[in-house]
Parts: sequence; structure tokens; C-alpha cells
Amino acid sequence: MNAASAVSSTIPARPSVSFLALNRFAWGVLAYNIAVIVWGAAVRATRSGAGCGNHWPLCGGSPTLGRLIEFAHRASSGVALLAVIGLLVWTFRVTPQRHLARSASVAALVLTLNEALLGALLVLLGKVANDQSASRALYLGLHLTNTLLLLAALALTAHFISRQQGFMHGSVELRRPGIAFTGLLAMLIVGVSGSLAALADTLFPATSLRAAFLQDFSSQSSWIIRLRWIHPALSLVAGAFLLWLAFRGARINMHRSLSLTVGALLLGQIALGIGDIVLLTPTTMQLLHLLGADLLWVAVVVLLARLCLPPIGCTGGLCSRS
Repeated sequence: MNAASAVSSTIPARPSVSFLALNRFAWGVLAYNIAVIVWGAAVRATRSGAGCGNHWPLCGGSPTLGRLIEFAHRASSGVALLAVIGLLVWTFRVTPQRHLARSASVAALVLTLNEALLGALLVLLGKVANDQSASRALYLGLHLTNTLLLLAALALTAHFISRQQGFMHGSVELRRPGIAFTGLLAMLIVGVSGSLAALADTLFPATSLRAAFLQDFSSQSSWIIRLRWIHPALSLVAGAFLLWLAFRGARINMHRSLSLTVGALLLGQIALGIGDIVLLTPTTMQLLHLLGADLLWVAVVVLLARLCLPPIGCTGGLCSRS
């Protein structure tokens, strides 16, 4: 079988109603998980992580605002787990064997279970509320990395279900893996540094912009405060790469819309980051900044999947939308 026939054999004549419903459900599960992640940041920003004490997964004690905030996050996380399980089962029922969405949905479930484990450890080990230990920063970094990988797996599940070509193992080719690896690694590093900066802002709130800058470079400040400047510095470097990636993708008609979306989200993130600093990191700005980061991450993952995992025989705009 030649490359052209390999590509054409992957094109469904007409998506079934169940397949279209699965497609909508997959994107819905991704959107719901983003909402759960943003709510998790609200738990950290309001110092409600210890609201349920060392009880997990249930809460103990009389109702308080912190306990309600924390328990709401745990309950929504439980629903997210059920949704991911439902996505995996539905994907295996509707898609054929060797469909790429199957592999992505399995990865999503594994990462969801790992997310629950990391969240439980944060609570049971007391790495919440006012804890300033280095181990808390390590756990947060691992938690954030797992969170982004989970969103990537969910995004790829939905993306491969949406594809009209190149959705089977053996029907895609890997192009420019260095670009994909560099882009995703850069965003992961920026994300982890951002989680540490957000933790520093929560533990050591500044009273003014000048005081915040002085804290960053004071030898008497906590180690986590003195690392805070790394996040905006890394963001500028990674942002330059993402702008180049968006420009590269925009030259191809079939990827222009998504590439422009990546560029717009990136510029929006820069504006939110500046606003977050100037306004001394209020909770609302922190949540908006995280939401923008999650949307940018998902858009970049899908764009890289289009650019670096095209259907075999697809060159430039000479293939249908993938």
C-alpha cells in the first residue's frame, strides 16, 4: 500500500451520530477538567487546602468556608475522574482498534489517578495552607507537571477523535520532533516556575509593588521569594519561541486559525501576567492567569499535534483538515 492509499484508507465516509457525540463529550471533559484545575488554584490562593484537616477523601469537623472550598474541589475532582473513565470506555466502544484516541484516553486515566494520588499526598503530608517547606514546592511542581500532561492527554484524545485523517497508529508520521519537545518542555518549565511564584505570593503577600521587588532580591527573604523572578524571565524566553511557532504555523492555511489563536492567547497571558504583578496578585487575577495558561497549553498541544503528527503523505495544505 502506498502513502496516498494509506492516507485515504483512514478517512471515514461519514462520522456516525455516536462518534460526533463522543467528539463533543471529549472536548467537554477537557473543559470540565480545566475548570476543576482553576478551582484547585482557588483552594491554594485562599489557603483552604487544610480545610478538611488530614482527612482524605472526606472532610471532618463542622462546616467552615475553607472546608467548603476544599470539599467542593474534592467533589469536583471525583466527578472529573468519573468523566475520564466514561471517556475511555466510550472511546473504546466507538473507535476501531489502533485508533490514536484510545492510547490518549488511557494516558488520561493514568494521569487522572496520579493527580488524585499527588493531591492526597499534599493533604496527608500537610503540604498545604501555610507550609513553607521545600518538599511542598517539590510536590507542587510534580502536581503541576502531571496536571499539564493530563490536559495534554485529554486534548489529544479529543483532537484525534476530531480528525478526518491520520487518526490510526501507522497512518501518521513524526516530523520535527525537536520543535515539539522544545515547545512542550519550555511550557512545562514555565508552568512549574509559575506555580512556585504563585505559592510565594500566597505565603508572602506584598503590600506594594516596590516592596514586592525588594522582597525578590533581599537576602533576608525566603528562598521561594528569591526564586519568584525566574517565572517572568522564563516566560519571555518561552513566549518568543511560541510566537515563532505561531508564525510558522500561520503560513499554512489549514493551521492559520489555530496558530493565530495561540498568538492571541500568548499575548493575553503576557497582559494578565503584568496585571497580576501590578495589582499584587489578587485571587481573581491568579485564577484568570491560570485559566489563560491552561487554554494556551491546550492550543499549543493541538497545534504541535497538527504540525508534527500529520497524516502520511500530507504536505503543506495538500491534505484535508486534520
